[in-house]
Amino acid sequence: MLRLAIQKKGRLSEDSLQLIKACGISYPKLKNRLTATAYNFPIQILYLRDDDIPKYVADGVADIGIVGENEVLEQNQIVSTIEELRFSKCRLCIAIPREMTYNGLKDLNGKNIATSYPTILTDFLEKENLNCNIQEITGSVEIGPSIGLSDAIFDIVSSGSTLLSNGLKEVATVMKSQALLLANPNLSDEQQAILDKLQFRIQAVLAAKKRKYISLNVPNDKIEAVTNVLPGVRSPSIMPLAKGDWSSLHSVIDEDDFWEVIDQIKAAGGEGILVVPIEKMIL
Repeated sequence: MLRLAIQKKGRLSEDSLQLIKACGISYPKLKNRLTATAYNFPIQILYLRDDDIPKYVADGVADIGIVGENEVLEQNQIVSTIEELRFSKCRLCIAIPREMTYNGLKDLNGKNIATSYPTILTDFLEKENLNCNIQEITGSVEIGPSIGLSDAIFDIVSSGSTLLSNGLKEVATVMKSQALLLANPNLSDEQQAILDKLQFRIQAVLAAKKRKYISLNVPNDKIEAVTNVLPGVRSPSIMPLAKGDWSSLHSVIDEDDFWEVIDQIKAAGGEGILVVPIEKMIL
């Protein structure tokens, strides 16, 4: 059995549990839970603080874990990154009071910066040859300037609404973060076999999320023009319609290219385009 550590509450916890469910893994949902053993997969879920997860995975308390990339870099533990999960995305930024003059990073020299991520911030300041005083705090970092604790902050930013409500403006993005699947580098062969099965399911779910299945009708004399912009996984499936001079094309397109490809399909002669979400995709 694998022990999987996830954040016990918050957006990352919700996204992690949604991924586990999408992988076909069922588990008991109990209030104030600390652990949960899956019914249909050899995995036990441990609900932990996010900043504890890298250390617990490194120490073998948990075999694998889902945690933000920012925590992995901050905790600097010896773990293996198995998969980039492409959810719970955010960025770590330096922000200052809106009324403060800012012409570039050099304006931060000599300033006090409040943060919960001193390791990442220290590395950035050294790289940029900046001399700042780091005030390490936990909790509501964004109130640092308003209570006179700091001149600026370094913290996680998602939408930016928290900065705005606290009279702050973002001036420098230090890194972008997303959820990662981590593993202890010393798993047994049996544990690695279970992880391989889990990773296979995760990859199928992630592949489906970034693609759409489409079907459309196209005149036979336009098939080549449409297929030139509709490659599919290997190539589109083409089936004749009851009307002899028309065919139905079926394919998969990337979410990032969706609207551009749809415009090209219409321009090439495609009609009656149907878009369907994909639940799983085995590549």
